[in-house]
Amino acid sequence: MTGGNRNDVTQLVPLLQAVPPVRGKRGRPRRRPDVVLADRGYDHDKYRRLVWDLGVKPLIARRGTEHGFGLGAQRWVVVRALAHLHWFRRLRIRREIRDDIHVAFLTLGCALICWRRLKASR
Repeated sequence: MTGGNRNDVTQLVPLLQAVPPVRGKRGRPRRRPDVVLADRGYDHDKYRRLVWDLGVKPLIARRGTEHGFGLGAQRWVVVRALAHLHWFRRLRIRREIRDDIHVAFLTLGCALICWRRLKASR
C-alpha cells in the first residue's frame, strides 16, 4: 500500500512479484500470471520490458490509439469489482491513517460482496 499521491505504475513490478502461487492443474504451481492487462497510464517501453523480464506478457494500451481495441471486456471485471467496493461508504475515500485498518475494511468489504453474490445465486 502506498500514499495517495504515488503513480500506480511504480507498483506494477512489486505487485507481479507478490502474486502467490496459483494452484489448480497438476505440476508445479504457476508463480506469475500469463498476461497483464493495463490502460494507457502504463504505456512505457521501460515497464513493458520489466514485465516481459518477469515472464509475463504485457497487454498495455498504446497512447494515441482509439479506444475499444479489445481489452474492455476483460478490464470490465476489474472496474465492476471496484464499483462493488464503492457500495461501502468508508471505502470510497480512504480516511484511515493506519494501513492495517484500511486493509481490514477492504477484506471485510470483499467478504460481504462474495457472501451477497453466493446468497443471490442459491
